[in-house]
Amino acid sequence: MHILSIALGGAIGATLRYIVSGAAYDRFGTDFPYGTLAVNVIGCFLIGFLSYAFGESVVSPNTRALILTGGLGAFTTFSTYGLESVYLWRDGEMQTALMNILANNVMGLLFVVAGLVLARFVLAQMR
Repeated sequence: MHILSIALGGAIGATLRYIVSGAAYDRFGTDFPYGTLAVNVIGCFLIGFLSYAFGESVVSPNTRALILTGGLGAFTTFSTYGLESVYLWRDGEMQTALMNILANNVMGLLFVVAGLVLARFVLAQMR
């Protein structure tokens, strides 16, 4: 059951990644890897928020696996981010490559913290 939870979450996460990434590219264009940045930042926020929220409540291991391992594991695209950064560098777009690396890492970490802080606040209000 645990493996099936991860697989189902992965299918959902990959589908959501495609939708969110496509929407970002449609909105902002393709001069910069906006789609990858969007899913990485959103995924970092969600993993921060949900890991705190799940730690404060009783969530089954299968639900945790479905959402965190499967869903967010397939939704975030750090492997794609790495490949895009290397290709930008390889193609002589050093400034864009560095901006992509900096934006994904700094914003990702900030959004993990934001998710943790918001979850703590929301759960404190619910008590």
